[in-house]
Amino acid sequence: MSAPAHRPAGIHLLADFHGIAAGLLLSCDTIDTLLRQAALAAGATILHGHFHSFGPQQGVTGVLLLAESHISIHTWPEYGFAAADIFMCGDAQPQLALAIIDAALTPSSRSIQTISRGAAATTQEI
Repeated sequence: MSAPAHRPAGIHLLADFHGIAAGLLLSCDTIDTLLRQAALAAGATILHGHFHSFGPQQGVTGVLLLAESHISIHTWPEYGFAAADIFMCGDAQPQLALAIIDAALTPSSRSIQTISRGAAATTQEI
């Protein structure tokens, strides 16, 4: 049985979170669980995840591959900073994933960029 096809049009969110408690940004398991909760809340299908710690009291980098695209995060506990990248196509709702991540990390400030992808009727070669 094959998975249903997803439209290529989607929303790509780029989020910079500042002022996060360092303890929230250290654990691969914690970050993995958070991104999985976010993906499921958005209605996405998780295919695979990979997370890497740079050592004790160091940051984490990780990605969830989704049938609808991906969620990635990079953390810098020493700066209280995390950068997340959420791209989802089809019927998935990346804003719901963003809300879960934001609520868990409780940043003091955030900067969000929203980019529409794949919606053009024609493509251009570069």
